[in-house]
Amino acid sequence: MARRSMREEIVNAAADVFHTHGYNAAGVKDITEAAGVPKGSFYNHFESKEALALTILELYGETRRLDELSDRSVEPLVRLRAHFEFLRDEQEQYGFTRGCLLGNFGAEVADHSTALRCRICEGFDQWSRALAGALRDAITTGDIDSTVDPDTTAVFLLSAWEGALVAARSSRSATPFDAFFSLVFDRLLVPGLRETT
Repeated sequence: MARRSMREEIVNAAADVFHTHGYNAAGVKDITEAAGVPKGSFYNHFESKEALALTILELYGETRRLDELSDRSVEPLVRLRAHFEFLRDEQEQYGFTRGCLLGNFGAEVADHSTALRCRICEGFDQWSRALAGALRDAITTGDIDSTVDPDTTAVFLLSAWEGALVAARSSRSATPFDAFFSLVFDRLLVPGLRETT
């Protein structure tokens, strides 16, 4: 079996190091040691830690399964719930210690790196658009109230989820996720009141 390239080793190791220690605490030496490659090889593939972080944020977005939110073979609310269940299960798998890389970087470095801030915004915008698309489908099918604004609600869902992640990491429990699911799927995303005849 062929060995992965040093670039791939660095990217995979850095994603884990950034998730575990954060951006600022992760040095190039930490990343190359975790990757098992010489420190000098880092600069053969990336001009800086920031450049590496930009690559990782792009790849991270590809792992969020956003395409599943537009799968019209699945009912819209089923898609939305499954999306957040996937994200919740991922956090539980890591013992509530990782959070979301977009949110983590957003809190840590968005004020200090324009390039990273822009990439983080792009990631959140893409995510929000995917959520809004599923919400529009749910309005069309009558699964949620037609007065719900898909774009505003998508931003709210994303913000509420990121807040639940922070609370879950702090408490090392799923309680904030339970509250998210209860309020979002039992209270917010419900059909409107219909007239009875």
